[in-house]
Amino acid sequence: MDKDVKMSVSQIFRKNGEKTVFVEFSRGKCLAEGKLPEGKLLKSEGFTEEENRSLEEYMLENRHEILGLAGGVNVMKAFMGT
Repeated sequence: MDKDVKMSVSQIFRKNGEKTVFVEFSRGKCLAEGKLPEGKLLKSEGFTEEENRSLEEYMLENRHEILGLAGGVNVMKAFMGT
């Protein structure tokens, strides 16, 4: 992944016992949103097709680390500033 690309990770959502995490990639005005465990982009603006494939590969190759990051996300704590 390009070092200029920033990644944000959502908290873990559970539906029917399956974990889902949303991953956002940004670089300047470029923005892409993906979903794990599928490792597919849901939308992308400004990234090339090749970059989109690289982002999907990145999500799949690093899914365990990304899920670990998502497990540490506490939306209420972030909202409350604690």
